[in-house]
Amino acid sequence: MPESVVAITNLSRRFGAKAALNDVSLDVPRGSVFGLVGENGAGKSTLIKHILGLWRAETGAIRVFGVDPVADPVSVLSRVGYLSEQPDLPEWMTVIEFMRYMQAFYPKWDPLYAEELRRQFGLDRDKRIRVLSKGQRAKLGLLGAQAHRPDLLLLDEPSSGLDPIVRSDILAAVIRTVSEEGRTVFFSSHLLEEIERVSDHIAMLHQGKLVLCGPLDEIKAQYRRMTLRFETQQSTAPAVPGAVSVRGAGREWTIICNQAIKPIDGSHVIDDQAASLNDIFIGIAGGVHSLA
Repeated sequence: MPESVVAITNLSRRFGAKAALNDVSLDVPRGSVFGLVGENGAGKSTLIKHILGLWRAETGAIRVFGVDPVADPVSVLSRVGYLSEQPDLPEWMTVIEFMRYMQAFYPKWDPLYAEELRRQFGLDRDKRIRVLSKGQRAKLGLLGAQAHRPDLLLLDEPSSGLDPIVRSDILAAVIRTVSEEGRTVFFSSHLLEEIERVSDHIAMLHQGKLVLCGPLDEIKAQYRRMTLRFETQQSTAPAVPGAVSVRGAGREWTIICNQAIKPIDGSHVIDDQAASLNDIFIGIAGGVHSLA
């Protein structure tokens, strides 16, 4: 069995003049929660559609479980669970009818596990899908994606627009998938605090390009968030070696940097802490910016 559940090499995709993906290469380790982050339109959903075999690579290659998902979709999709931001559910069915309907498609469907998830998510078995709230639909979609115990769970913005309690329930189910069963989760979101909470590996897309990729702990260890206060007003952003982002105005400037920095002449450090994933992303995507 390959060590990487998903292996992507130099993948590019264009839609007219727009490069949706630009020479993307990454590996998703078996048994990990792999977070894919980026702003809306960064290429996250496009990448997931390639993993599912819905689109053929224009250039580059993609392998899922060691095979091409376009050439051999049956062997790939039988081992994948998928949940999108807006799951397409048959609204006329009840919850229990949907569960039985999904069971017919997956020989490895676990009815006891499905029932456990239904109870965990607080879903009424006799309610029709059309009367479920958006959060309940998301939970039912996750049940359908998980109950056959897939080797790879693909989540494309699964909690976008949901309230914090529902998001927490969904994330708890994702964590359990990995911690208790050693399966792999590929989790796409623009909500960086969620990715930071559950992921052990991340990839960061910006305008179709992969700008960061690796174990989350290693990436976070490389970056600091420091605030400098100057003795005099600064009319332009100070030049700081190692900075990926410089933001502020006047006497006070906040720097996201990938190395320890020393105070610039005429300034002193008033705050120094580990950068969050949100800090790092805004720094890499935003760059130098003056609020003055």
